[in-house]
Parts: sequence; structure tokens; C-alpha cells
Amino acid sequence: MEARINRERLWHTLSELGLIGRSPTGGINRLSLDAQDLLARSHVHALMLEAGLSVRQDEAGNLIGRLEGDCIDAPAVITGSHIDTVTEAGKFDGALGVLAGIEVLRTVKELGVKHHCPLEVICFTDEEGVRFGIGYLGSRAMAGEWSPEWLKAKDKDGISLNEAMIQADIDPSLAERAARPAGSIRAYLELHIEQGRVLEDANLPCGLATAIYGYRWLLVKFKGHADHAGTTPMALRRDALLAAAEAVIAIEKLAIRSGGTATVGTLKLSPGAVNVIPDEVIFTIDYRHSSIQALTEMGQQMETTLESLAFRRGLTVEVSETDGATPVTCSEQLTSMLTEVCGSIGIKAMPMVCGAGHDAVAIHSLTEIGLILVRSKDGISHHREEWSSLEDCSDGADILLHSMLRVAQKVLK
Repeated sequence: MEARINRERLWHTLSELGLIGRSPTGGINRLSLDAQDLLARSHVHALMLEAGLSVRQDEAGNLIGRLEGDCIDAPAVITGSHIDTVTEAGKFDGALGVLAGIEVLRTVKELGVKHHCPLEVICFTDEEGVRFGIGYLGSRAMAGEWSPEWLKAKDKDGISLNEAMIQADIDPSLAERAARPAGSIRAYLELHIEQGRVLEDANLPCGLATAIYGYRWLLVKFKGHADHAGTTPMALRRDALLAAAEAVIAIEKLAIRSGGTATVGTLKLSPGAVNVIPDEVIFTIDYRHSSIQALTEMGQQMETTLESLAFRRGLTVEVSETDGATPVTCSEQLTSMLTEVCGSIGIKAMPMVCGAGHDAVAIHSLTEIGLILVRSKDGISHHREEWSSLEDCSDGADILLHSMLRVAQKVLK
């Protein structure tokens, strides 16, 4: 009989971690390096130790659990994800990849399965980028892409990333030392919920990503003039909010034409009075595409559109890129191996493009990547109603188990 992970144990750890940062409404709030995230990280550290792994925290705060193989000096086969969340999140996004990774290594150790390469599971620091506006902090640091400029970024309360790292006992001046040397990782395999409804529509438990969307985050500021709402004729107004409203619709149309996605996720206006014309609007744009050329063209068209709207309404506009990542292609070799594994253990899966970003995007610069996706009920994610079944989560973990072992046992050429 094929080796399988302990389904009930995996489900228990998902439920247990889901209690940390849980709000009265049922949503989970663990913004990177805040009190709840630090509590959850401590919990994950304990789970790694309980699984019999050696555990260390690198200079960027990434938690790394390791199970040695027959050859200590061989490059590691790695899996991982994150446990930081967006606001009012569900319990599966990111957490499934971390906890399933721990369960996989625990299963290998319990069964005494021989493997040539070391196995590692990583809980990356700040994948979401919600608190400081910069995503993939830990995985980028590991990939050698750390920027000291990020330390200046501040959250809504004015706390900088530099201060938050110090409060978490992470020395920000050493973060760049988290970079892994070339050749130290043989392959990276990540398990994540789909966060969409493609698999549900196909009635399949799992998917195998062939590519991952790239993204750009923009911060846009329209500046006009605040005037009395009753005495200023419509034709004489310099209303920043009207420009923003037009921009939101234009951005939607642009995304549809390009075949990508675009979202205005935050918007703040001032002075914010019922009888005053808004003089300033600040909002964000998240736009994505699987093609770097299309992604670049989307950005150019957005800036042109925003400048045109500002000119027509007598406003000024400032556009700055706060974060971004290039689209990546998953390894054909690893994807083919994942397909073979699915067939050998009787789990149906389909190839698909992944629209959400993951730590695999950053690790792609270090090694070949493979991404296993698990069905999301109704396609809901980044919301307290996010749900993936025990059966689907376990199927994904079993694929991860057998795939990591195949790579670690030198089956992959």
C-alpha cells in the first residue's frame, strides 16, 4: 500500500493554527510580525520540533524545519509557504502549505523512508505584503533579492518594517544573509489552495500549475481642489473622486481587454465631509498577467489613462509602483513528475495557470519550482468563508509527499 500522510493529524493542525488570530466574526488576522503572527510562528516552531525536525530561523525570520537525508551535503528538496494573512482571512491560505509540509516530513520520518537529499519545510516571513505593502519578504531574502529600502516601509500605525523586525528579535541589518547559495536547493515544491473556482468547475480535487501570474502594485494619488458642495458649479469643479471613479471603470475595461486581472483594493479620500468636494483621493491598483509583455503593456496603458483623466479634470496625478513580481513558468520536468505521481497514487489533477502569487515566484530564481493546487469551495479566498475539504487537502499533501521523495531519491534526472 502506498504511503499516505495522517489526514486527521493534518486537519487537526489546520484547525488548531486557525484559532490563532481569529476574530469574533470568524476571520483570521495575522499581519506579518504582529503579535498574533509571532504567536503563530512560535506554534509552527513547536510543531516542527514535535515532528522530529531540526529547526532554525534564518536572518530574514524564515522558519526552517529540516530532515537530513543519506547525503548531508546534497542539495535540499524544499517545500513551504506562509502563515501571515490578509485581514479577516480564512484558515487555509498559506497555512496548508506549511502544515502539510511538516506533516509530509513527519510521515517520512515515522515510516523510516530512505531519501538521498535532505528535506526541508519553510514557513516564510510576510508573503502577503498587507502590513508593509511589500510581498514575498522572506522568500525574496532567501533568493538573494533583499533590499534595505524595504526597512523604511511603514504600516498604517506608522511602525516601520525595521522596527517590527527588531520587536520580533530579528536583526534587520543581517536580513540579506538569508540568501541561499546557488546549488543548495535541488527543487522547490509548494502546496497551496487554488483561491479560484477552476478546479471546482472541473470537479477535480487538485491542479498542477504550469505558470504563475506576475503582478504590479500601484499607488495612485489624484489631487484637485476642495470646494463648497453647494456653491461650486459642476463645470468648475476639480473633483478628485470623480477622476478616481472614472479610473476604476477604465481599469476594469483595460484588464478585460488584456486578458489579465486588475483590482482597486483600497481607496481613501479627503477631506471626507458630506458637503465638501474631495480634493485628494489615494487608491491602489493590483494588476496581473501570465505574460510579461502583456503585464508591461497594461502598466503603460494604465498610466496613460490616469494622466489623461487628470488633465481633462484639471487635476494632478502621481503614480508609483510599490511592489511587483515577474510571471514565472513552472518546471516542465517537475510538472511532468507531479502528473506521474498523481497517476500512480490515483488522484485526479489537471494542468492550469495560477492567477495568485506565491513564494514559489521568488524561489524560482534559485531552483526549479512545482506548484500543487487544491480545490477551493466556491472559489472563495482571502475571506473567512474560505474552505477546502479534508479530503482535498489530504490529496494535495499526498501528492507533495510522493513528489518530494521522488526528487530526494534521485529519480528526477
